[in-house]
Amino acid sequence: MELTRLIVKGGVISPGELREVIDIALEEGLDSISFGSRQDIIFPHGFKSLDKTTLGKHHFVYPDQKSGNNIVSSYVSTDIFRNTNWLTGNRFLYILEEFKEQPKLKVNITDPKQQLVPLFTGHINFIASEHEDYWYLYIRLPQWEKMQVYPVLIYSWDLAKTYYEIEKITDETAIDIELLFTLVSEALDTNNRTIDKPLKVPFYPFPYYEGMNRMGIDQYWLGLYWRNNLYDLDFLKEMCDLCFECKIGKICITPWKSFIIKGIPKDRKLEWEKFLGKRGINVRHSLLELNWHLPVAMEWALNLKTFLVRTLDQFDISTYGLNFGIAEYNRDGHYFTSIVIEKNELPAALESIKIRDTYNVLSAKNFDPNTREYIVHSQDIDKLELPTILIELSRKYFEELGNSTIETTENPQKKEKPQLDIYQCQECLTLYNSEYGDETQGIPKGILFENLPETYCCSLCEAPKSNFKILEAVEH
Repeated sequence: MELTRLIVKGGVISPGELREVIDIALEEGLDSISFGSRQDIIFPHGFKSLDKTTLGKHHFVYPDQKSGNNIVSSYVSTDIFRNTNWLTGNRFLYILEEFKEQPKLKVNITDPKQQLVPLFTGHINFIASEHEDYWYLYIRLPQWEKMQVYPVLIYSWDLAKTYYEIEKITDETAIDIELLFTLVSEALDTNNRTIDKPLKVPFYPFPYYEGMNRMGIDQYWLGLYWRNNLYDLDFLKEMCDLCFECKIGKICITPWKSFIIKGIPKDRKLEWEKFLGKRGINVRHSLLELNWHLPVAMEWALNLKTFLVRTLDQFDISTYGLNFGIAEYNRDGHYFTSIVIEKNELPAALESIKIRDTYNVLSAKNFDPNTREYIVHSQDIDKLELPTILIELSRKYFEELGNSTIETTENPQKKEKPQLDIYQCQECLTLYNSEYGDETQGIPKGILFENLPETYCCSLCEAPKSNFKILEAVEH
């Protein structure tokens, strides 16, 4: 089934814009919308073509159109998850504002220190470096076999013009990275910087992105996830009104079919909780629910996920830090989860016969989707065998946890230095790692958990210090 999409640049939309989109959808007779893996909005049940005046400035892409791709950004993670110090939410917004025309290629603009938004799923992937306002660029054009790194770091204010120049050049000619670099350099006057060290992507476990959580001293953020990815329009409309009242300017869509609202004032927290409670909204799904990536509007995938989640739950399996994808067979390398379950295609000759579907299970190298390397673990498996394989892979993941860090050059894997003690909140699974401290509460790096004040509480769900359990302790 082909679906109508609404492009949402960088996954960032204002409550006012979302309200307009909801009104359009209600006029079309819809009762819900869905979110897509590129932080766009998807209309689940067809859509009549609208006249230009109704559309306003909204960019709809109909099933028969090939008009552009969404820009994915990790703006959603800033201020709430671990991030590169200089990369603030405002930086992201300024950079996104520079992209005036709808890109034809898939563009990702991300912070390598967050785990919520994938780094390498675009054709053009800008990834923040340690140097303020400079970005690595990883390119994999549609016709390229492999990802290539652009030979210089690119300045924040040159990102958009560099992208448009690449789009223009690659429109006209098949090209390799050296020629691309030469042609862009000749065409543009840019403020590049030499790459002094390869990009390192630290491996952090997948975050818990749901519920009402602390943000700084006097604000909260709220993550909302609905398991069927059908978000009720009446609920969203009321929510936009509440955002207006609380002067919240942005709603952020994640690639996990969910959304996050940042900056809820402390004195309005109760009002939001009552609003959710009155509507019967569940905001504490288990992590087992949240770490799945499914194709939109595919009932077989949702049914398979439900079966696997229930089975893993019965066995009390921990999947903390892992994430899973379900997909139709597609080896073009754009998966972005630790473990992928592929559904095999039935040979055309057998389509009329009732044959049970079979699946392949792949795992990312070191269970880190940012390696972009997948290893086939099992092939042609029946659905009933899948839980056993996922349990086996989960155990393998925990055995190997902490053994490696990725370098995105062709360097061999290097051993990471052993970590200091790590404690985990039993309520929301947030980690306290003494190697990083807790900036949100003014706790510097290197403070051991046992030396934290007794008044210390979880930076996300505010559970007391006594709720933390040791996760890993490695002697130095």
